Amino acid sequence: MTDVETQRPTPLLEEMVGARLRERGLTLATAESSTGGLIAARLTDISGSSAYLIGGIIAYADDVKEKWLGVQAETLRLHGAVSEPVARQMAEGARLRLGTDLAVSVTGIAGPTGATPAKPVGLHYVGLSTPDGTWVRRYVFQGDRHGNRMAAADAAFRLLLDYLDGAL
Repeated sequence: MTDVETQRPTPLLEEMVGARLRERGLTLATAESSTGGLIAARLTDISGSSAYLIGGIIAYADDVKEKWLGVQAETLRLHGAVSEPVARQMAEGARLRLGTDLAVSVTGIAGPTGATPAKPVGLHYVGLSTPDGTWVRRYVFQGDRHGNRMAAADAAFRLLLDYLDGAL
């Protein structure tokens, strides 16, 4: 009989985020447009996520962004829904309205339709609102619709990890 070495699988990004949130006793909200709840779904795949995930708002339509997240109509008019200022206001609105320590937001063009010359398929803005400030990162992913949505969710988890690990 030979010994079989077992390897522990690499933790998923959402598992790493969940562990750090739990360790620090922090709460999280999500504000999702192009990801359509994917970030919250991946977090709730983890048993015990109710300890840190308070809730989320899927704000696909501009009027939902305004009414439920407090995104200013003027910001939407001047910059469009897929923009840095909108991602910033989405994250800040979710944190404020859901009363959490942190909130992450995503707005983008998953594709294959919806692009313009200035805003290509795959363009996403990922925001994070914290008591220390708000950060927004811009990405242009090169996948299909599913791939772009997954990449945007991954980017949100990486932004959270950067903050939780003191890299911001």
